[in-house]
Amino acid sequence: MLNGRVALVTGVKHFVGTAAATELAAQGATVICQDASFTDTAARTDFTGAHAGLHVTAAQDASEIAAEIAGAHGPIDILINNDAFPAIRAKVEDVDPDDMRAGLEAMVTRPLMMAAAVVPAMKERRRGKIIIVTSAAPFRGLPNYAMYVAARGGANSLAVSLAKELAPHGIQFNAVAPNFVESPTYFPEKLLADPAALAKITSNIPLGRLGKPQEAAALIAFLASDRADFITGQVMPFAGGWA
Repeated sequence: MLNGRVALVTGVKHFVGTAAATELAAQGATVICQDASFTDTAARTDFTGAHAGLHVTAAQDASEIAAEIAGAHGPIDILINNDAFPAIRAKVEDVDPDDMRAGLEAMVTRPLMMAAAVVPAMKERRRGKIIIVTSAAPFRGLPNYAMYVAARGGANSLAVSLAKELAPHGIQFNAVAPNFVESPTYFPEKLLADPAALAKITSNIPLGRLGKPQEAAALIAFLASDRADFITGQVMPFAGGWA
């Protein structure tokens, strides 16, 4: 259980953010939710699950976010970097450098800065859990999605490198790398409502179905718990056997 732990979940409206926040709260953590909208970086979350009631925004500096949470609830024990960005389809000759920069900012720079903000207090207490939600796509590659796959690959490498740096301080850093998980972020409701489109998607998945956000959340909560104290630097595919 996570009783007494303070957790921050970024990008709570996207990907597996709401499921992760709900699961952490169910296990006793005080959960603070941050939303990072694709189109409005100052949009505030309307997450209504069990949480602390403090909402912070992506427009705030990461150190200010950490300080605000610490002042209200104590230092952050668990950081879930759930930052997401649209998977933009483009042939290599049509790649827009601005899209590439925006993807790297959202999926690599932002979680790196948030980790940098919470690490000092974790080092002082010699404990902490940082989990970044990335993608299994870098394990296999996706034609015409080089920008997205490269950014997610950078996030996966971030987890491996920082895990080694932070391990001597009692901090575990892991990545959960989903693909084919139900989420409006990457699988809009209209797409999933089309039987032919859904059959085409699931034909790529050895388990023959899409994953549930709650299933990813269960893995995230496990990695955030004391039961995972000997697990660090792992990029865990969560893709039904696809990767």
